[in-house]
Amino acid sequence: MVRAAAPGTVVTADTPFLPADDQFHPAPDDDPYWAETTWWSFNIPERRIGGWLHATFHTTRGTVTWRVYVWDPSGATPQDLRYFRMVTDVPLDNPAPDLRDIAIPAGGFSVRMLRPLREYQIEFSDPAADFEIRLHFDGVHDPRRYTPGEPPFMEHAHLDQLGHVTGELVLAGERLPIDCYSIRDRSWAPRGAPRPAGATPSGAGDTDRVRHPGGPRWREIERERGRGRIQYIFGHAGADAGFLAFARVADGDAAGWSPLNHGWLLRDGHFELLDKTTSRMKNYRHPLTGWSAHMQVRLTDVTGRRMDAEGFTVSHICEHGGGSTALMRWEFDGRIGWGEDQDIWHPKHFARMRAALQAVH
Repeated sequence: MVRAAAPGTVVTADTPFLPADDQFHPAPDDDPYWAETTWWSFNIPERRIGGWLHATFHTTRGTVTWRVYVWDPSGATPQDLRYFRMVTDVPLDNPAPDLRDIAIPAGGFSVRMLRPLREYQIEFSDPAADFEIRLHFDGVHDPRRYTPGEPPFMEHAHLDQLGHVTGELVLAGERLPIDCYSIRDRSWAPRGAPRPAGATPSGAGDTDRVRHPGGPRWREIERERGRGRIQYIFGHAGADAGFLAFARVADGDAAGWSPLNHGWLLRDGHFELLDKTTSRMKNYRHPLTGWSAHMQVRLTDVTGRRMDAEGFTVSHICEHGGGSTALMRWEFDGRIGWGEDQDIWHPKHFARMRAALQAVH
C-alpha cells in the first residue's frame, strides 16, 4: 500500500507527494480544527471570466463548507457575480469519505480522481439557475511543495499544481467551452483555532508593525505585520511557460517591492523553484476600489533563469469586503498568459489602507 510521508519524517521542499495525498489525512490527536481543502480554478479569457470550486472539510467534526462562483467584469460582490453559491458546515453524509471519489453533500460539486496526483474530473450542477460546470484537469507536472515552516505554510502541508483544464460552463443557459491552463491546490492543517493568550503583543502601535518604514502611507499600512495579509499570484501561457508565487508583503521595502518566498518559474517546459533572495513583485492599486490593478513581477529561479512579467487585472471578486481575487492578463517572454491575483486582507486593515490611498489632505 502506498502511504503518505510517515510521522516524524523530515519534510523539505523536495519531498514528493504520494498517491495517498489525494485522500484525507488523519487529524493529529483528533484536532477539532483540522481542515482539508480542495480548490479548482479555471478561466475563459475571451469573456474575462474566472471561476472557482472550493471546499474546506473539517473531518474531525464531520462537516464541510463549499462554494462555487464565476465572475466577470459585470460585478464583483457576491450578489453581483454571474454565479455565487456557498453552503456552510454541511454534515458529511459518509462517515469515511474518500476525497478521490466524492460528491459533496447539499448539492455540492463532485471530484473524481482518474490518475493519482495527475488527472481529475470535477462537476457541479444547479438546474434552478441553469448553471453547470464540467472540468477535466490534466496535471502538467507533479504537485509542488514549498519549504515547510516558512510563511504562509507554518503548519500547513500544501500543494500547487498547474493543469490543462478543459470542459464546459453553462452560464444562464449559455454553453461556453473551457480550455485553459490554471491551478489546483490542496492543504491540510489546523485552521481557525483561537489564538493562544499573549500571542498578540499588547500595546504595539501600527508603526511598530512596519519592518521597513517610509514611502507612501498606503503602502506602509499594507506592510503592517501580523494582519494576516497573503498575496498569491500566478500566470501561464500554456504547459511550457509561466510562474506562480507567494508575496511576502510585510517584508516589502518602502518603494513597494515585496519579496516572493515560494513558487516556481516555468520556461521551455522546465520547472524550477524561485530564488527567494531576488524574486519580487510591485503592485499598483486602483485609486477608488483599492484592489490590485497593475503589477510588475521580477522572477529568478534557483538556476539563475530570469523572467519579467507585467500583469493587469481584468475582473474581480470581492467576497468578504477586503481585497479581491482578480483574473489577470500577463505578458512575459513575448507571450500573453492568464492567471490570478489573490489579494487577501482583513476587512478593517483593507479599509485603513484604502482610506490612505484616497486621502486628499
